[in-house]
Amino acid sequence: MGDSTVTTLEGRDQAAPQPVAEEKAGNGLLRRMRAPRRPRVWFEVLLIAMSYWTYSLIRNAVPEQRHEALRNADWIWRMEHHLGVAVEESVNHAVNSVGWLIIGMNYYYATLHFVVTLSVLVWLYRCHPGRYAAARLALFATTVVALVGYYLFPLAPPRLMTGSTFVDTVTVHQTWGSMASGDLKHMSNQYAAMPSMHIGWSLWCGLSLFALAKAPWARVLGVLYPTATLVVIVATANHFWLDAVGGALCLAFGFLVTRLWYGALPYALPQWVPGTRRVTGGPGTAEEGLNDVRMRA
Repeated sequence: MGDSTVTTLEGRDQAAPQPVAEEKAGNGLLRRMRAPRRPRVWFEVLLIAMSYWTYSLIRNAVPEQRHEALRNADWIWRMEHHLGVAVEESVNHAVNSVGWLIIGMNYYYATLHFVVTLSVLVWLYRCHPGRYAAARLALFATTVVALVGYYLFPLAPPRLMTGSTFVDTVTVHQTWGSMASGDLKHMSNQYAAMPSMHIGWSLWCGLSLFALAKAPWARVLGVLYPTATLVVIVATANHFWLDAVGGALCLAFGFLVTRLWYGALPYALPQWVPGTRRVTGGPGTAEEGLNDVRMRA
């Protein structure tokens, strides 16, 4: 049977609304959980702090399987030689010969991994609140699946390989630069090189900037940042370039989780949600944000 209709004062027939009781409570709750909502500062700060603390705790709790990690490193190194793509040692030696450059890369490796990621999270929170939760979920899912990689495939970084000539640039140049080198090495699992979260997180930052930033320079930065990070992790002998491939695959998994949960990638969701106001460029109101949600939902 067709839908029943009612006649308005203007004489047009419209479909009668279905009773609210017909909607299943479970579906309604799931829809509300998936809908973009306004993030709250206190909750986000607490969530991110607790999540990173948990990530660090679990990562460092993974047994340091030294012999297996070194064996896996030798296997990757032989495979790269067989494929003709073993460039890490040459890059490490070339960059290490330029003192100011390698010292700068040491500090880049130690700091920007956190600074840029947190900065992009803050930017998304302020300027793209409708996309923030989905983007954060992609980042979290990427990080969680990386923990599985650390456990299943322990891997020594190139600088710790036996019988190689890789240079541990942090130790040689005595820079404060890595939780896995120098005096800080006992605070971190040194055999958790695969996958590289420096790459996973930098790609997440780069894609967010490239997809959402309006300023051309910011979009260029979105391309350059993960590219520079790849050079840094190889030049400092902290990763094989195949570790970067692992990081990219983890990010792909993170986006898959987001796609399954929200029904779209973060960058395709509405920028604004009800109750938020535009914070950049031109006047904006919560009503405009609501209209944006209605048009793009």
